[in-house]
Amino acid sequence: MNKKIYILDAFYEAGIALAKEHAEVVCWPDPAIANWPEAADGVMVRMTPITAEQIRRAKHVQIICKQGVGFETIDIATAKECGIAVCRTPGVNSEAVAEMAFALALSVTRRITRFDRMLRAGEEIVRPAHLGIEMHGKTVGVVGMGNIGTRVARKWFGAFDARIIAYDPYATDDQWLGLPHQRVNSLNELLAVSDLVTLHLPLNEQTKNLIDRAALAIMKKNAVLINVSRGGLIDEQALFDALQSGHLFGAGLDVFAVEPPPADYPLLSLPNVVTTPHAAGGTVDTQERSSLQVAKQVIDVLAGLPATNRVV
Repeated sequence: MNKKIYILDAFYEAGIALAKEHAEVVCWPDPAIANWPEAADGVMVRMTPITAEQIRRAKHVQIICKQGVGFETIDIATAKECGIAVCRTPGVNSEAVAEMAFALALSVTRRITRFDRMLRAGEEIVRPAHLGIEMHGKTVGVVGMGNIGTRVARKWFGAFDARIIAYDPYATDDQWLGLPHQRVNSLNELLAVSDLVTLHLPLNEQTKNLIDRAALAIMKKNAVLINVSRGGLIDEQALFDALQSGHLFGAGLDVFAVEPPPADYPLLSLPNVVTTPHAAGGTVDTQERSSLQVAKQVIDVLAGLPATNRVV
């Protein structure tokens, strides 16, 4: 196969090696990757934005494959217009992301990272002033009933005997069979009763700023908010106000509207916020699986096979 695959981000070595078995490969951080629109037949990408202007220059590109499930960094409409397949790898990182949502929640409710910082700084810790929250038997609201939301719900029910409330206007109940839960018809109904709200849905016109000032006001006092999906789901200024005022106990955030957030970003100044750098899918296991899947999907299309997990 005399084809060229351009890899625009750092990828796990297994996927790079597979691509090299089938094509000439140009990898990040080689400066030559800037020439991908003119030179590539296939593109592997994780986080790098792909613009309409670049896509229109890409006369030979047959496929752009995005590691992960989100694709808002790629101009999908222009790719469709130009006849370029855009694919993704849904489900590959579901377990890793679910584990991160769980870990962030416990870090917030038990103040794990806050205690760690205080100990390292040699601060005096007055324990009664830093009490945590137990989650056993509490109500967990899962917004988004797809692969990740399902796994998160099963973990909370299995490990903490939590009462599970679920909201998703589009999902079927198939994955939730055998998992005790209450499915509600509105987001507000979930927000009003949940001790912890965890977000597992894509960012689009319908979900942008879904958790706005009004939604935050509906949440129970001392509730916790977890977001491992996309930063644009939350009005971050409204979240800052809800956390600073003490209305919410805390938040765990793997994602932000602007990534990476600047060091002086207001949410980063709050002691009741635990953050990670969009790293929920960042496990050795997930990166190996997903890098191989991205490479295989690109290789297959360049070999004349149909695109799988296609967005457009």
